[in-house]
Amino acid sequence: MKKVLIGLDYNPRSEKVANQGYELAKKLGAEVCLIHVLADVSYYGVNYPNFMGYEGYNEMQVDLNVISELREVARNYLETAAKHLDDPRVSTYLAEGPTSTAILDYAKKWKADLIVLGTHSHSVLEKVLMGTTASRILERTEIPVYLIPVKKESH
Repeated sequence: MKKVLIGLDYNPRSEKVANQGYELAKKLGAEVCLIHVLADVSYYGVNYPNFMGYEGYNEMQVDLNVISELREVARNYLETAAKHLDDPRVSTYLAEGPTSTAILDYAKKWKADLIVLGTHSHSVLEKVLMGTTASRILERTEIPVYLIPVKKESH
């Protein structure tokens, strides 16, 4: 195992995923890449036409810079996460699109040997209706996945 891809989202508990994934990669002597996915980014720049007499989107004049601002925030997030690991060899990758597909596509392109993800606690109903990124990746992956539980701590 020479390449470990660590998926991060904006959940505050992603720090645990980054730390534990990085520690595992170090033990394996593997290269590390942190990936974050901006899902459905194109939605923010859409200027919808009038429909059913509703002109709200046109009147609001959707800011066309929103997409580039979202990308910049995500890049800063990834850079900060990489700095936190204090290893200049850690690389980052910002993907766009459906999260599970984007992670699997980049894992294949980068030739990752292992994908590290956090599993958030969701309600059973939420999992049934929409699934989770981790479960979608597990269904379609051709490489091993290491899951780190990041449930809310109960006090």
